[in-house]
Amino acid sequence: MTLRTERHPDRDTVTSSIESVRPRGRKGADDRSRNADGSIRSPWSSVLARVLLIAMSLLFLIPIYWMVISALKGNSELAAFPPTWFPQWLDWSNFGKAIDAMPFFTFFRNTLIITVCVTLFSMVSNLVIAYGFSCLEWRGRDKLFYVVLATLFIPFPVTLIPMFDLYARLGWINTFLPLIVPSLFGSAFYVFLLRQFLLQIPKDLLNAARMDGASEWGILWRIVFPQAKAALVTVGIFAAVGAWNDFLGPLIYLQDENVQTLSIGLQIFRLNNSQDFQFNQLMAASVLIILPLVVLFFVFQRTFIKGVQIGSFK
Repeated sequence: MTLRTERHPDRDTVTSSIESVRPRGRKGADDRSRNADGSIRSPWSSVLARVLLIAMSLLFLIPIYWMVISALKGNSELAAFPPTWFPQWLDWSNFGKAIDAMPFFTFFRNTLIITVCVTLFSMVSNLVIAYGFSCLEWRGRDKLFYVVLATLFIPFPVTLIPMFDLYARLGWINTFLPLIVPSLFGSAFYVFLLRQFLLQIPKDLLNAARMDGASEWGILWRIVFPQAKAALVTVGIFAAVGAWNDFLGPLIYLQDENVQTLSIGLQIFRLNNSQDFQFNQLMAASVLIILPLVVLFFVFQRTFIKGVQIGSFK
């Protein structure tokens, strides 16, 4: 005996109508409310996570806030006790006095030249090196890459004297070359970051381009480069911040005042005002120095975070 099941057309129509009206984002919302093992996530966990993140962010924001309000305080209010959390009146003249206390624009020009060159050269050189370690097959590739990573553990003072002696023999002291030229040879950290991203590019895509007659340089600039923009922006921001805040390099190689940078300028400001130290003017100079980096980060914030995330997984 065979049982026959018939589909009711009206019932199917109603069912399909209900499915079409049902919100599509419900499944995504249910997935976000569950843990990795499938268990339901407690709503308090997200609240506690946000509270923890806010508390941790305050550890970084409070010193910056204190630096800004100290730069806007007068001398009398700066010495008041207990200290005030907001200036009674804003003394914008501290910024002008800080600029006049040192050759600020000369230091700013020198820092900008070094930072732009280091950023551009780091993005290009590390992309080429990472391409060779990820998209090209050659004998001993992985072993040599491990050697490159091992250079991360070499202390900087070990190479300080040999590099200074080399640059002195080349006549590069008191020039920007000792600070710019090393960026042409790549960095182990930047190579690792870019390599992790380039490993995600399908090999079939690269092989298809080779079969069509494309050269390796053509594949690099026409296929790999457009897809690696987020990772390159991340490398560029890291390189820019490192070059802008570098203190030891300019202190060693730049001995004349006309080629020194902003990081050395702060030390010069402190030495020139050691007898009558103006803390509010020092904070004003510090605000002017970090302001370009803050603007740079907020402009490329989304791309920077995306580049860090996509470079973290293979």
